[in-house]
Amino acid sequence: MTSAPPTEARRTDGPAHPAEQPAGLAGPGSAWSGLRALVGHLRPQRGRMLAGVALGLLGSVLGLAQPLAAKHVMDIIGHGQPTAGPVVVLSTLVVAGGLLAGLGHYVLDRSAESVVCTVRRRLTHLLPRLRVPVIEHTEPGDLIARVTSDTVLLRRTAPQAVSAAVTGTLITVATVVMMGLLDAVLLGVTLTVIAFVGCVVIVVTPHIGRATRHTQEAVGRMGAGLERTLGALRTVKAAGAEQRETAALHRAAEHARRTGVRAAAWEAVSATLSAVVLQVCFLVVLGVGGARVTSGSIGVSTLVAFLLYLFALTPRIGQLVEGVGQLQIGAAAAVRIREAETLEVEEAEGGEAETGGAEGGETGIGGAEGVQGRGDEAAAAPERPPGSHERHRHPATVTFQQVHFAYRPGLPAVHRHVSFAVPAGGVTAIVGPSGAGKTTVFALIERFYEPDAGRVLLDGRDIRRWPLAELRAAIGYVEQDPTVLAGTLRDNLTLGAVDATDEQIAHVLRLARLDTVTDRLPHGLDTQVGHRGSRLSGGERQRVAIARALLRRPRLLLLDEATSQLDAANEAALRETVTDTARRTTVLVVAHRLSTVTTADRILVMEAGRVRARGTHAELLAHDSLYAELASTQLIAFRRRHGPSAPVPEC
Repeated sequence: MTSAPPTEARRTDGPAHPAEQPAGLAGPGSAWSGLRALVGHLRPQRGRMLAGVALGLLGSVLGLAQPLAAKHVMDIIGHGQPTAGPVVVLSTLVVAGGLLAGLGHYVLDRSAESVVCTVRRRLTHLLPRLRVPVIEHTEPGDLIARVTSDTVLLRRTAPQAVSAAVTGTLITVATVVMMGLLDAVLLGVTLTVIAFVGCVVIVVTPHIGRATRHTQEAVGRMGAGLERTLGALRTVKAAGAEQRETAALHRAAEHARRTGVRAAAWEAVSATLSAVVLQVCFLVVLGVGGARVTSGSIGVSTLVAFLLYLFALTPRIGQLVEGVGQLQIGAAAAVRIREAETLEVEEAEGGEAETGGAEGGETGIGGAEGVQGRGDEAAAAPERPPGSHERHRHPATVTFQQVHFAYRPGLPAVHRHVSFAVPAGGVTAIVGPSGAGKTTVFALIERFYEPDAGRVLLDGRDIRRWPLAELRAAIGYVEQDPTVLAGTLRDNLTLGAVDATDEQIAHVLRLARLDTVTDRLPHGLDTQVGHRGSRLSGGERQRVAIARALLRRPRLLLLDEATSQLDAANEAALRETVTDTARRTTVLVVAHRLSTVTTADRILVMEAGRVRARGTHAELLAHDSLYAELASTQLIAFRRRHGPSAPVPEC
């Protein structure tokens, strides 16, 4: 039988174009929203950060006392008095101030590491739980950049921003006060310069923030492009498209470079103007102060002390300027992290409340045109209240009641009032042309998507009222293009059954005909399978996926063209395994091979998002033209593959 290609769901609901911004990642917010997001990330570490700020502040206060101590030493020298005591005091202030400042910096850095670890744990907890429609409309490479490079920016900027915001501000104010006590005229000159620096900061810092956001977005796009290329490396190589993909990555890297240079230019403008203005300030203060010493208005020691304060003030102002810039960078990173944190995830506990609606209460199968008539299916069992589900491993029942579904608003419906019932146990096959909505049946059962109307019932209970963990624990799912994760073969088999024993693993290996494969692997089950199972053949990856599903001992087994890459011998063996499994598990299979369909207990024929017919192979051959056409096509293909004299599967 022909059936939907492996990308049926993706074809209908493919990822957004790279130029599109997915919902929830709508772009940079305002400066204030960025600052609020940054503060929100830092809040859990406020105790440690306050301790680090306090230590740094205390060290800076001791630094403020050093010019006065130096002035006292000079005055004592001028009067010919002993200097040993004042010099010891000055030395103590220098050493203690340096130690306290260093300790405060360490505490702040340690707090920043904790902030980043918390953010990364939160993001890595959230990303695997994103709803399938969200992840299909979001570039994975950009999400990876938010976990990696954006959190690195947060780590780098957080201690500097906090230190500048608190310590820098307070010490700058205290330094200005001390300078005012020494000489008001020189202070006036200094404040004029500080005001000019403030104007520079106000003008330049918004540009730094915008440029940083653009840089991080460019890095995210580059990561998305790299993930796209590496994720389909064989296809790229087979198409000879390495040069084209490389050129696209180079363009992304060049765009990231340009935006990074723009951000660096604005930071350089800020730092250069601040440095030049402060140097001019020093020269002006030195000239005015020299004139005041000459006129006798102040003493030499006062001028020296004032200049020492000015020397101390200069890096503080530079720290403030840099801190404001770092604050913008950190805020830009925090906004991008917050956007990822607001993406829609599946509920953690308990199913959703039942929405009711037009589908509520209907238990019939009306609306499906079948060769057996509309009354041949048993009515769905009445829905049980939540919590009454029996937890035995009995086969599950599946019922679709007037299900209507489209992947996105504005797109054609994939299901149009689909209704059918699958009894417990046995094999039910779903057949139909490509795009009929077969794979979408499985996606709705697994709750990767929610129906727009109608209900999907498992054991007579709306799956929206099942806790997700309980629902999916009852289901084994083998996809069209089975995924094998990097790691060992054992890791892949026990992905959903971490408590499986060696005997259980050995049993499913025999069922999936993988025992001969593991016997020839250099390290058996502990052999590395490579990125996405690259060291396994397509058929071996399918058998790994089947074994993984069987190891979960599911009550409902969903097989989406699960034998499409197997040879005839392995397909026949696995068909026997499925038949045996169907004695204690409900098996629902999307099939395109005639051999699979003919042995099914019941068959559903789908066309254009509807259940067109249902029955056995013989009944459908006799009464449904579409099924007869599909079967005929498969029979011709079978004879082409195996020769005209090959035994044909029994009808």
